Amino acid sequence: MKNPVFTNPERIKHIIDKCDTCYIGLSDKNNTPYVIPFNFGFEDGIIYFHTGPGGKKLDILQTNPNISVCFSTDHKLFFRNEPVACSYGMYYRSVVASGKVEFVEDYDEKIKCMNIIMRKYTGKDFPYNAPAINNLVIFKLLPEIIEGKELGY
Repeated sequence: MKNPVFTNPERIKHIIDKCDTCYIGLSDKNNTPYVIPFNFGFEDGIIYFHTGPGGKKLDILQTNPNISVCFSTDHKLFFRNEPVACSYGMYYRSVVASGKVEFVEDYDEKIKCMNIIMRKYTGKDFPYNAPAINNLVIFKLLPEIIEGKELGY
């Protein structure tokens, strides 16, 4: 039996807020998948990411900005009949989002995005210097599709 999909924004936010890492799925020009872990920020339905300049992920994103993002938390093993391997499963909560990323170029918006990310991990805003901000690549995703699933909760 499939677990029902939900799109309730509060439930989705609750799951995303519990995660400290997400996984971004990319596809290069040869349609070769590439999945990487990322730190992130989430505010008002937008997912924010940052990275340094250059590298494979940016090469792919500049060619194909379509991504899928997966968040997963609250994993707990369960079983229905302990001696039967196929009776085991995993309780979980997850969210999958997809859409096209947008690169953030504006200096002040980059600071806003970085503070959204940093507030997630530290609970506070930071001052930034121009070289640091100018050396960051920031992109954001306003998901075209965002859905949650859970089992056991």
